[in-house]
Amino acid sequence: MVIPLGQQATDELGPHRPGRALRYGAAWDPGGAQVADARRAVRAFLARATHAEHITVGTRPEQDAQLVVSELITNSLRHAPGPCGLLLELSAGGKRLRITVWDTSRELPEIHERDESRIGGHGLFLVRACSRDLSVTPLPGGKEITAEIDLGI
Repeated sequence: MVIPLGQQATDELGPHRPGRALRYGAAWDPGGAQVADARRAVRAFLARATHAEHITVGTRPEQDAQLVVSELITNSLRHAPGPCGLLLELSAGGKRLRITVWDTSRELPEIHERDESRIGGHGLFLVRACSRDLSVTPLPGGKEITAEIDLGI
């Protein structure tokens, strides 16, 4: 189930107060996640952050964030049998975006170096290239992958 950004933000946080971290989360039932929905969530979240925090997010950081979310959700859909989720967190002051995707696969991903002869398998390489930090955390029922993106502010 996905809760609309405005409703979710109001329900969880109440009215946003500048200087406080801004968050958005979504969870999908098995087979319910759509990559396009996740990219739209990033765009809407950054638009809300721009308004709430009075910041300007450049085109490149926004595109990087959408790419990271696309790759992580796609990997979750391909490799995990159950539900998955997305958490977006803007740091206080709006300098960094933390993107966390969780799923039910206990298999930890591998980052393959670029290989032009290979079709596919470049997703985490791209995520790492777009991120200032990338981490994988095993969980009892799966794992979460967190990427942090500088917003250039």
